Amino acid sequence: MMNIGIIGAGAIGGGLASKLVKLGHAVSIANSRGPASLQQLAATTGATAVTAEEATQNKQVIIVAIPQKSIADLPKSLFRHLPEEVVVIETGNYYPNLRDGVIPALEQSGIDSKWVQEQLGVPVVKVFNSIIAESLIEGGKPKGAKDRIALAVSGDDPAAKEVVFKLVDELGFDPFDVGTIARSWMQQPGSPVYCRDLGIGELKRRVDTMAAQAGMKEMVSAKRLTDEALMKKDYPAYLKSLLDPVF
Repeated sequence: MMNIGIIGAGAIGGGLASKLVKLGHAVSIANSRGPASLQQLAATTGATAVTAEEATQNKQVIIVAIPQKSIADLPKSLFRHLPEEVVVIETGNYYPNLRDGVIPALEQSGIDSKWVQEQLGVPVVKVFNSIIAESLIEGGKPKGAKDRIALAVSGDDPAAKEVVFKLVDELGFDPFDVGTIARSWMQQPGSPVYCRDLGIGELKRRVDTMAAQAGMKEMVSAKRLTDEALMKKDYPAYLKSLLDPVF
């Protein structure tokens, strides 16, 4: 059992809280509106509603599951005094035209989690961003099961990633190591692994293909903009487009 804090109570944060509690972990969950606004979610999931500060105290894993635009609003002190062994997971996706507004520094780097890491002041592991909430909640299967979904994982700290790999497996998914945070663009919106329920073999093939193609990072960024426009206009059509063959 681990003590896990979650900042963000949306579909991903709430879904993870429910699954992690069922697995026997002690889960605290916070949002920007305070614990009183989370009483129903707490009752439903079994997680403990807390403040953001409490969600980072005495935890082994902290999951940040909020929109990118809200990252800069988090108190700078939240992560300042964390012990080095605490694993910080970042699940966000940057949608400048749909939700977040343009963030100049993020636009310059083109790597969502690199910017988040700089904002929080601690290393992060990128995971749970490339799966839709319904698949995260309902799609877990036992290890070795046919059609088990694989999840992309990126991060610079091997020990932190090992903790995340075990957690992903426990939740019912196969972890796949994409590499460092600098390579996490391969699981961002617009990439051919984003929001697709792929097995580990196909996920590896797509990541390898992206890594081998020149200019692919820029292509992913351009595809994100196209996808944003489609999401805004016709979200069901966007979901259907995820089934289109790639590469």
